[in-house]
Amino acid sequence: MIEFFFDCSSPWTYLAFHNIQPLAKELGAEIVWRPILVGGIFNTVNPSVYAQRETPVPLKARYMKKDLSDWARSAGLAIKMPPTVFPVNSVKAMRGCIWLGKEMVPFATSVFETYWGGDKDISQDAVLAEICKKVGIDEQKFFAGISEQGIKDQLKANTEEVVARGGFGSPTIFVNKIDMYFGNDRLPLIREALLRSKASAA
Repeated sequence: MIEFFFDCSSPWTYLAFHNIQPLAKELGAEIVWRPILVGGIFNTVNPSVYAQRETPVPLKARYMKKDLSDWARSAGLAIKMPPTVFPVNSVKAMRGCIWLGKEMVPFATSVFETYWGGDKDISQDAVLAEICKKVGIDEQKFFAGISEQGIKDQLKANTEEVVARGGFGSPTIFVNKIDMYFGNDRLPLIREALLRSKASAA
């Protein structure tokens, strides 16, 4: 089993979200999608991210942009970095993922595409309404749903859980509950972990 803790506001998470699905399908692994707020993680255990944004190392920043572009090309995804609004408040989008439950993947996919490919501000109700229309969600029910206290509490609980389990960013991925991986570039290691797990279960 794969647990995928994610926030749509991260470009590397978009890559991993896209790339892990065919991998899981190929190896017959179930993905449990766990929406979080990455800002909550940074505030709690990884504030160095903010310092890095404020005073980036120019050479590292330049390479990181190239690296992201290379990975996006490899995945066949459009990613504009940085988008016009960055960082973005993704709380409503991530609550939407919680509210949709097992039906969240088409919505999350569209949120990623709209923000990273379409350069639209996913914090805005009008943009979220567009996404709802695109994927066939009743927007009135959506906005009512994401305002429910239980949905807000679950998003907070997911965020606190991933920190408690050792996570420090998005995406944080667990194989079989205890084997943690961070980032899109760890997918080859996740493949190996899944293959080992299958072999030991055989």
